[in-house]
Amino acid sequence: MRLAFMGTPEFAVPSLAELIASGHEIVAVYSQPPRPRGRGHKLTPSPVHAFAEAMGLPVFTPESMKAQDAIDTFVSLDLDAACVVAYGQILKPAVLEAPRLGCFNLHGSLLPRWRGAAPIQRAIMAGDRETGVQIMRMSEGLDEGAILLSEILPIQRDDTAASLSERMSTVGATLWTRALAAIERGGVTETPQAGEPTYAKKITPAEARIDWTRPAAELDAHIRGLSPFPGAWFEALGPDGPIRVKALLSCLSSDGAGTPGELLEGGLLVACGPDSEGRRGAVRLLRVQREGKAQQSPADFLNGFALPVGTILG
Repeated sequence: MRLAFMGTPEFAVPSLAELIASGHEIVAVYSQPPRPRGRGHKLTPSPVHAFAEAMGLPVFTPESMKAQDAIDTFVSLDLDAACVVAYGQILKPAVLEAPRLGCFNLHGSLLPRWRGAAPIQRAIMAGDRETGVQIMRMSEGLDEGAILLSEILPIQRDDTAASLSERMSTVGATLWTRALAAIERGGVTETPQAGEPTYAKKITPAEARIDWTRPAAELDAHIRGLSPFPGAWFEALGPDGPIRVKALLSCLSSDGAGTPGELLEGGLLVACGPDSEGRRGAVRLLRVQREGKAQQSPADFLNGFALPVGTILG
């Protein structure tokens, strides 16, 4: 089939690799434009952009797919289909209708749960036990299209957004070959979404701050769902004033309880607020990162930044 691929982050790279390996003709790869990154703010291509160039594929990076020149270029490609994975731009009807068979999207949830920008993070943060990857036909509405293929994945108790995303991207990539074969022969079943939708709104900087008055189970899910980016954080008082510390991995603990935010015996064990039944618990931080520093274990962190038992974390 004559295809365009549209994607931007690392999550989308396995799908592009799978489509290349399956023998389809990738006539164009679309990705978000290069953005300033790093201390030097050097313009850096997205992971999909970099991978596509390494594979010798033509790459298009329009600032907006709503611009008429971008639409005209896309229409002129004379595509059989477009495969979209976390592209990051809204596609107008003129784009969705241009390929002969349509545009199809790999989404990281079990729709209609978690439509929108951050389905993987929101699933972990909400304490969901399972999620999935689905290929759907794209429509004008936000993730409202009919479902073609699905694969359910359990969410492990120690999953972070990073570990779950990596697993989902690998599994999701394997769906494309089956989906496109069924689409091409007209043998695919398209199932409308059923049930009340929930929305995975974009993560805001404000919600990354840890509120130790929340129950331990909620905070553990909050920390893992925001790891590694943007990273849930708290403040600790150092010799030169408060510093920001990211919590990148945690687990629930039954070892103690105390005032919310209180550092308990046994490393970075932090008391949390009561749950709905009044029970208090604690979260054990397993991986942390100070501003401008590398990630550290609790022992290494405490060796270089003394926090006595009883300290109340901000």
